[in-house]
Amino acid sequence: MRLWSLHPSLLDRAALVAGWREALLAQKVLAGGTRGYTNHPQLHRFRAHPDPMVAIGAYLSALQEEATDRGYRFDATRILRPPSAGTRSRPVEVIPVTSGQLEYELEHLRRKVTARAPEHLPHLPTVGTTPRAHPLMRVGPGDVEDWEVR
Repeated sequence: MRLWSLHPSLLDRAALVAGWREALLAQKVLAGGTRGYTNHPQLHRFRAHPDPMVAIGAYLSALQEEATDRGYRFDATRILRPPSAGTRSRPVEVIPVTSGQLEYELEHLRRKVTARAPEHLPHLPTVGTTPRAHPLMRVGPGDVEDWEVR
């Protein structure tokens, strides 16, 4: 399971589609709908959120919006707790992520893209720059996150 901290616009087609599928699995785990993957390290930051289901809903919504922008059809009705619309809604509390985690994920994505979709490489930030984070994430200083499996 890979729940990218990177902004969805940075993901190639395969990473975006796989990220959607894996985030739907994460949503099912967080909702108690499966006994598998319950201790997966990628879920720690969602479980630490004050409302994990709202957080995963916001995460999925950003992936769905990016997919729509690219002409893909990700079924938004599969998001159990989408972000609320309207003036009464409160913004979703962000999840912190370190710049080191983003840089690690960018290099991980770069290796994958080099092998499967080299035409996507020009869309990735240059080495040594901190890439944009997923809209749910707020970037702070630091090394690779403790929950990351290297």
